Amino acid sequence: MVSVETDLLYADAGGVQLRLDIHRSAEPAAPVVVYAHGGGWTRGDRRTDATTRVAPLAACGVTVVAVDYRLALDAVFPRQLHDLKGAVRWLRANGERLGLRTERLGVWGASAGAYLGSLLALSEGDSALEGDVGGNLDRSSAVQAVVHWFGQADLAATAGRSAVEARLLPFHFEADLLGAGGAGGAGGAQSLAERARGLSLLTRVSAQAPPFLIAHGDRDRIVPPAEGLALHDALSRAGGSSRFELLGGAGHEDPLFDAPANLALTAAWLRAVLG
Repeated sequence: MVSVETDLLYADAGGVQLRLDIHRSAEPAAPVVVYAHGGGWTRGDRRTDATTRVAPLAACGVTVVAVDYRLALDAVFPRQLHDLKGAVRWLRANGERLGLRTERLGVWGASAGAYLGSLLALSEGDSALEGDVGGNLDRSSAVQAVVHWFGQADLAATAGRSAVEARLLPFHFEADLLGAGGAGGAGGAQSLAERARGLSLLTRVSAQAPPFLIAHGDRDRIVPPAEGLALHDALSRAGGSSRFELLGGAGHEDPLFDAPANLALTAAWLRAVLG
């Protein structure tokens, strides 16, 4: 049976209290994965998906730590990434006290959270993206496994919609995240491209990347499945370990991702990789 410890404060970031919830597996010495929620970087919190996704995965033998991170528009990137790295360091500093295995950690993200979690995994040693949120700077923010669900791989690509697409999908999440002042107009697009330069996951892959499990729906109209496949291909070409799952009939944030079979597959992969 899954037990839950809630509202643990892991950092105070500029007056914003950042908290996490631990969904503890009943399995002895279960591996631990950090969960970063979706919501276009503008909404959601650590309680998002708790009952439909997080707790059911914990029931499959993986302890899940769902974390808060600061949201756009109040916080411009890379503060969100600084928060997640701070949460990983906090877990390592407190793992023994909490009875958690934190020497090898995974990160699991959905949509916007998948991009952040993947960038966390691919930016080890990048001082500009590390930050000092929560302290514990003597601890590593590296992760050893990544589950990437229907997330972006290249922010400029997913933001670069045609005029028709922009009317059908009238959001500008990427511009909000990067503080590019909206996606409309040539000036906005140029500003977004400049800020997104160097933040594409595709340019950061290497043979040293941790193993990735990438899942996308073939009917995703928000983040095209080509984004997930491009990340998988880039990792494979670089000599990294990557598995790509295409869910037939699934759209963005589709309930099929939370189906028992898919959660069991995800948990089994995490247990195998994290040991």
